[in-house]
Amino acid sequence: MIPNSYRKRQRVPHRHTSATRLSSTATVVNSFSNKTLSESSQKLHRTSSAASTITTSPNAVTSSFNDPYTADVLLRLFVDRSPFDSDAPSDSSRQSDIQIYLHSAVIRRAKYFAAILSDCWQHRTNADAKSNNGAEGSRSNDNNNNLVHLNLAVVDDPNSISIHLTVLQLLYTSDFATVIDSASTALEILPVALELLFEDCVKSCLRFLEAVPWSEEEEKRVLSLIPFLREEESKELLARLSPGKEDSCEEMLHGLILAAIHNHPNMAFVKAFVAKLLRDFSSRESARRVLERAFETSLKVVKESLEEYTSPDFRGDHNETEAIQRLNLHTAMTNGRHLLWLVERMIELRVADSAVVEWSEQASFTADLQRAFRDDAWRNIVPGLPAVVLRCTCKLANAVAAGTILAARQVRMKLVKDWLPVLLVCKDNVSPMLPSHKPLHLELEETFLRIISTLPMSDAQVLLQQCLSFSTRNVEDCPHLITAFNTWFRRATRPPQLENLD
Repeated sequence: MIPNSYRKRQRVPHRHTSATRLSSTATVVNSFSNKTLSESSQKLHRTSSAASTITTSPNAVTSSFNDPYTADVLLRLFVDRSPFDSDAPSDSSRQSDIQIYLHSAVIRRAKYFAAILSDCWQHRTNADAKSNNGAEGSRSNDNNNNLVHLNLAVVDDPNSISIHLTVLQLLYTSDFATVIDSASTALEILPVALELLFEDCVKSCLRFLEAVPWSEEEEKRVLSLIPFLREEESKELLARLSPGKEDSCEEMLHGLILAAIHNHPNMAFVKAFVAKLLRDFSSRESARRVLERAFETSLKVVKESLEEYTSPDFRGDHNETEAIQRLNLHTAMTNGRHLLWLVERMIELRVADSAVVEWSEQASFTADLQRAFRDDAWRNIVPGLPAVVLRCTCKLANAVAAGTILAARQVRMKLVKDWLPVLLVCKDNVSPMLPSHKPLHLELEETFLRIISTLPMSDAQVLLQQCLSFSTRNVEDCPHLITAFNTWFRRATRPPQLENLD
């Protein structure tokens, strides 16, 4: 039985440009019997690298590649065409059958040749006896009767002959770096080196591939060769190609988000780049989980900072307490900006459902915000904090009102109920009103009124009464409020519809 390790090496995918082929190197000695071929094959399994030795150093061989005067092996290298390709036009411009003079002491570096030559010497008598019986190769009885004749078939590929010649030439040197100088070259040579069990060449190709970048096409070729490598050989390549754990993509995205919003000095450009990565990422569910995780973390920091600000510990030194209060406000402001960016990304990817639910369940947080904004201390420390908080609310509320996020009735009601007082406090206490704040307040008013119009009449009645502060000195300047009340009264004066259903 042929060992499994040899079977793994018998057929190796050999590719050039975009074509994928399976190359099966058929090296045979003409005089071998079937039993001899079987015995020879069993010797071709690859041993570990530590057990691989070269009995004759190429540097000690005075003969050179394809030297007919010192060679003791004549190798016929030919293209093995399929019978089905007989009608196909051949390319006469390229060689398809050549002979190379080699040296047995050198080509034994390839264990494939070492096994073939070993059996050749053992069965020399049989080879001579059968040389006249139409055998495929043997010791010749012609003028080259001192040469061992071998045949090596290669697949019908434009570069098969030249690549095999390159590998055969590498048997004559230990300086592989002059030839293996690119990933594409290494990927051309590696399949042939694997077929011939040329361990030194295999190791050189793998060492080069592990150390250099690959194109996408080259990466596919590396993947196709992985099954034909031993575990210790493929370990480094697989570490580069396969994640160590299943959630590595999510961990990577989460790390990028944290770096973008916390650690990177050029924050705007980095945020834009990470936003693109999130848009282009193939799994929306993974993006959802990553964004929700970051959203919850940032929201927690903002809530805790506001809670500490609105419930300070005055037992310490006054200056120390004031410094802590300033720090709490700055922390809330910084993480509030992060929160706004995360909300925008979630809405953009249409994964903000959980964020809306979470935002609607912030009764304690909105109470802390109202207490904070009624105080004057924040004005000179973080004047932009109200706008950041209201923008988060406005983004989420707009998505709900537009139907981008389909929120349940209770969620819609609580969203308006808890955040409407924050809007009112900001309108009353953020003065003088900054030019950028007025459109924001107006947009949020209109959005809240649109959401109220989706609620049952009883809920809408309670909430609309709290919206009277939306009115202005000139009644005609608040058409959104007039429309909302007109809609409610129109519905309220409509005859009950339940009777018509009977």
